[in-house]
Amino acid sequence: MLTFKKTYTFTPIMKNEKQNIYSQILEANVKNQKLLAILLDPDKIILENVTHLISKIKQSPATHIFIGGSLVEKNILDELILKIKINCDLPIVLFPGNPSQISDQADAILFLSLISGRNPDYLIEHQVKAAPILKKTQLEIIATGYMLIESGSETAVERISKTKPLDRNNLDLALATAQASEMLGNKLIYLEAGSGAKRAVPLDMIRLISKNITIPLIVGGGIIDLQGIQKAYDSGADLVVIGTAFEKDVSFFN
Repeated sequence: MLTFKKTYTFTPIMKNEKQNIYSQILEANVKNQKLLAILLDPDKIILENVTHLISKIKQSPATHIFIGGSLVEKNILDELILKIKINCDLPIVLFPGNPSQISDQADAILFLSLISGRNPDYLIEHQVKAAPILKKTQLEIIATGYMLIESGSETAVERISKTKPLDRNNLDLALATAQASEMLGNKLIYLEAGSGAKRAVPLDMIRLISKNITIPLIVGGGIIDLQGIQKAYDSGADLVVIGTAFEKDVSFFN
């Protein structure tokens, strides 16, 4: 068990055939055990360096590994996942930007719907294209309401999805969007400031939404230090995602 400051404990979630990943996330939520995912973008990975990267992940408090990106051009997804599995027992969850980023080598997939935007491609079209592919896999499918929050600059998600993020000051709209997503049956809410965001998701937004939904809340984007992670947890995030900060410095958690 790893300790993050004195407030929260991290128990790495190992793959368990008798219990799916979502059930483990719910169990952690009930026990107030905070979760941490490291997001790896295949386009930014050099396969020859994966062993060193994995060693740094294993030394961190990470409970999950997310894999994906807004636009993945390298065709190394399967190979990358297999290399990780050889050296690491953490659950591997796909975080896809489109249906081409599906690999049956992973353990689960966040089945994302970009509910903050109104582009039908990201609300339902990509999901329709992905469904026949997913039916042929053993992936655990976790329906996730994905909300892009304004962060001070145009992010890759905004540019590729051709959608505008939600106003970071309009807390009522953000809350209503999250609640609608839960009512539609999504199992997770993901508040995203975007890769390399200038500003993280506002803490008062995290706090308001976490208090008014009953499903786990994921927060990512723009978190650049351990204090940022701690503040997100204190505000109600159940799982925090670290991507760019870890990419820039694999010793981030040291």
